[in-house]
Amino acid sequence: MHNGFRSKLPLLLTFCLFTAFLPASGSVLCPAVASDEYYKVARNYGKDGRAGTDGRSGRDGRSGENQNIFVNSSPVNLDLSGKDGEDGEDGEHGDQPDCGSQRGRVSHDINAPNGGNGGNGGKGGDGGNGGSVIVYYSNLADLRNIGVRATAGEGGRGGRGGNGTEGCNCQRRSWEVETCKGTPGSPDYKCTDKVYRCTDGSNGRNGSDGSDGSQGHLGTLSIINSKEPLAGDTPTVKLAISQLTNKQFNLSKNKWNLRKGATSLLAPGSAIADDYSEFEQRLEAAFQIVWQERQPITSFGNQAVTLNLTDNKQVEITFPEELWVDGNTKSEPNLTTFTVNYAIPKKDVTRLAVAEFANAGQNLNLKIVDLAAKSDAINTQFRVKFRAQDSLQGFSSYKTEYEGDIPNELVTRDYNRFTLALGKLKIPDKALRPGVNVDIEVVATRSLGIRSAKQTISWQGAIRMPR
Repeated sequence: MHNGFRSKLPLLLTFCLFTAFLPASGSVLCPAVASDEYYKVARNYGKDGRAGTDGRSGRDGRSGENQNIFVNSSPVNLDLSGKDGEDGEDGEHGDQPDCGSQRGRVSHDINAPNGGNGGNGGKGGDGGNGGSVIVYYSNLADLRNIGVRATAGEGGRGGRGGNGTEGCNCQRRSWEVETCKGTPGSPDYKCTDKVYRCTDGSNGRNGSDGSDGSQGHLGTLSIINSKEPLAGDTPTVKLAISQLTNKQFNLSKNKWNLRKGATSLLAPGSAIADDYSEFEQRLEAAFQIVWQERQPITSFGNQAVTLNLTDNKQVEITFPEELWVDGNTKSEPNLTTFTVNYAIPKKDVTRLAVAEFANAGQNLNLKIVDLAAKSDAINTQFRVKFRAQDSLQGFSSYKTEYEGDIPNELVTRDYNRFTLALGKLKIPDKALRPGVNVDIEVVATRSLGIRSAKQTISWQGAIRMPR
């Protein structure tokens, strides 16, 4: 019985006992009130089965130990194998529901208890990787004295899902309850039979099986023809652009060649990945920046710049997307110099705006201004779509008279002002007359070095009489 109702029932019974001594009009209705309240609270009966707990995932296998060794003619055996992952735990079975006892002819539909769901199986742990070995040698043949076992650990098996339990079946699937309205003996008194039903409980679902763990990777071999350990390398440096000025940065890189046939170098029976790395040489280079941009380098704040030493002993510099840079590189033995001629924030690249639409006919011009004043450094190309109002089609209809690139000879630049000679394009004379309404869309392609961006500029209005 529902806990909330259980606390209310004694109060209802007490109220009924009290009213039994009052006039009959008050006492005969009390049992019906208690019965309705009871069935409103408890629509279902019994208790659903509890779901089973999911199984825990297995732990990953430990990877094999990494080793650095210096070899000679003495035999060496290394076990660098990865360990197997643990199996995942099985999920618990769902609990059986408490089917209880179905109540009598209640005035509502009821549901039998549902079965409990099974818990999901835990994932198997991943196998550990074989360890890596770095071998320093003077005589390559000495590697045949080294036995290495760097096998991969197997993945653990996934746990099995728990079984769900069956739901309860109804003891009585349907019944009729008579309901009367009005006053007995009067013409408005009427009784009807209504059918109510019980629905069987749902079966709990079975839990899902856990996935198996992944197998680890074989260990790897690296060989170095030297008796001295390699120095650490710094092939990449990332720093704020403001830290570049008046400094020289030293980069270093240990260059390796990737080869095949690792097991053929080692003692018979060795287990390791076939690909191995052979040290070729150490690369070292210095980098320095020369700043010739008019704005001081400190004005660009903390924008990050990356320096990278390549296998060709070249230093590459990468600027952030938000900064457009044009410059040139000069490479000398052990020193790379990069001269910055222009540095422009990306937000200043697309700040073009219409300044003036003037004249008519072949003298029709559209003037565009660069509000960021960067056009002495940025290359700009224009494409235009020129539409004129077609009076034959009505006031709101425009017809495309020209669409294409504007030749360079029809574009003039005066510092940060561009004049587009639209009247010199292949546009019909009737579309260039004063009073004609036009809709102009200009797409400007702005580029600097390897970067480019497009900006669309629109203008709409009437061609005016020349002054």
